[in-house]
Amino acid sequence: MKVTKTKIEGVYIIEPQVFEDERGYFFESWNKAKLKEQGIDYDFIQDNQSKSCFGTIRGIHFQKGQYAQAKLVRVLEGTVLDVAVDLRPDSETFGQHVAVELSAENKKQLMIPRGFGHGFSVLSPTAVFAYKCDNVYCKESEGGLLYSDPVLKIDWKVPEDKVILSEKDKHNPLLEEIKCIW
Repeated sequence: MKVTKTKIEGVYIIEPQVFEDERGYFFESWNKAKLKEQGIDYDFIQDNQSKSCFGTIRGIHFQKGQYAQAKLVRVLEGTVLDVAVDLRPDSETFGQHVAVELSAENKKQLMIPRGFGHGFSVLSPTAVFAYKCDNVYCKESEGGLLYSDPVLKIDWKVPEDKVILSEKDKHNPLLEEIKCIW
């Protein structure tokens, strides 16, 4: 596995070694021992999957307190722009983000530690998105950040008139409004 550090501490791009032949391909999407050797050590307890259509933006979501979650995210079908926003209050990169195109073709994964907001936009007609979490979900600890917050300057690569959001995500607060929650 190839592990690439991003501009934000703790966020990594993981690219598996893919073995292809006339039958198709095989790769390890997670190998605890190999990744631990590179400083990535998580005990994932839950796998989640979603399917979305073009223009959908899911997020920016986070879990706070004792229910904060680290996530390893990847795409099984289609293409997304995956975004991790640093929400750690004492971080030098607070409010900055990493954006990576993940697809079934490139097989890249993004490792997002606890203390980050996470979201993605669907760039293909549909996308199947999967992720591992190292903690259980707790509704009372969930939070959100408005995807279009001008302070974040995220280019979701979807025309504004094509963006599809959940009702909840339409009303998420701005970064400035959530600084006090931690």
